Amino acid sequence: QVQLVESGGGLVQAGGSLRLSCLASGRTFSTFAMGWFRQAPGKEREFVAAINWSGGNTYYADSVKGRFTISRDNAENTVYLHMNSLKPEDTAVYHCAARVRPMYRDQAEEYDYWGRGTQVTVSS
Repeated sequence: QVQLVESGGGLVQAGGSLRLSCLASGRTFSTFAMGWFRQAPGKEREFVAAINWSGGNTYYADSVKGRFTISRDNAENTVYLHMNSLKPEDTAVYHCAARVRPMYRDQAEEYDYWGRGTQVTVSS
């Protein structure tokens, strides 16, 4: 079993930055691919970013490319999402997810464990 706990969300003005963290416990974190997804009110959950087991490969949704950076620290069992140049349309609950495979995917159904999420609100 894997437990994922997100933190770092909050209220920020447009153009600002936030760093989200996701702490994993349980099984061997360093063998998992990790992803970030988000869900805004009234909208479907959407893929944001993903990273493979080593951190050597990353993948981003077009909507965040160039503004967000995913990274991981396997020694700390933590994955991060650095968010810059935030826009009001980035407002959502952000969830991290673990895939019990070394390589990432961008489909939510490919992930095995999920955190409860952290709220990010970007004001205009």
